[in-house]
Amino acid sequence: MKFRSLSLVVMRWRLEALGYDLVAAIVRSLPIDAVSAFGGGLFKLLGPLTPTHRTARRNLRLAFPDWDDARREALARAQWENVGRAFFEFLLVDKIMADPSRIEFVNVEQLNEIARSGRPAMFVSGHFANWEIMAAAKRPLGVEGVLAYRKIENPFIDQRIRDSRRRYGVELFAPKGVEGGREVMAALSKGLAVGVLNDQKYNEGVLAPFFGHLVRTQHAPVRFAMRFGAWLQPGVVQRTKGARFRVIVHPPIELPRTGDKEADVAEGVRQINAFLEARIRERPQEWFGWVHRRFPQELYAKLAAEGY
Repeated sequence: MKFRSLSLVVMRWRLEALGYDLVAAIVRSLPIDAVSAFGGGLFKLLGPLTPTHRTARRNLRLAFPDWDDARREALARAQWENVGRAFFEFLLVDKIMADPSRIEFVNVEQLNEIARSGRPAMFVSGHFANWEIMAAAKRPLGVEGVLAYRKIENPFIDQRIRDSRRRYGVELFAPKGVEGGREVMAALSKGLAVGVLNDQKYNEGVLAPFFGHLVRTQHAPVRFAMRFGAWLQPGVVQRTKGARFRVIVHPPIELPRTGDKEADVAEGVRQINAFLEARIRERPQEWFGWVHRRFPQELYAKLAAEGY
């Protein structure tokens, strides 16, 4: 019985992978701008019809309580366009990066400083615009390191995603968890860089402010930076127009060294959340996090009880 059940799961995985391959073949045969525009238009049309749209509306109410409903609804609908563009562009990141006119870099001098220092670096960012561009930017910027990512349940699709990333220079991977922690430590001990998207809920995380609420936040980047004396280096990607982007390297986050390790970790996490929140407020329509349940469950339960 278990064997039959496993066979059905594998069959489902293979069918999903076949569908992925079909979509990828079609997308990669088309012009970049047409694919990006199609994805944006499709998600902007269909996104508001899904249950996830309610999550976006609730997140926006928690983040911007001083806005009226009409303004929040307009943003909830507008953010779907970036979601759709990013999803379809994922299959084309190597082609996007191959066209220098599509990527603008700001403050890359900071990366030169990191290279001169000989110290490893923890890069932190969030799911902004097309977040894959940040990982892909390491090759033209001369940064070698590990991308920490959430492993896909379907191993066939997971391998395809790895292969896609390999096309634009991401050779090393650190699946989250114990295995990933070992890979991250190995990379940092060699003086390499590690990239982490730190804007999603982490149940075992440190409580830190985010849009006026205390949220559970991944603390590993801060702990690793403290342990290995690494730079804690934030950066973001902005969408300038269509499938064109600006990669911005921000000033590094200075971690406290008070002697109270847990207090220092909490302060580092607070600074990361403050950085992410500031970037979201600047360009809220480009943050993928609106479609995820980032805030505490009790806040969503309260909104549901209010009929929102």
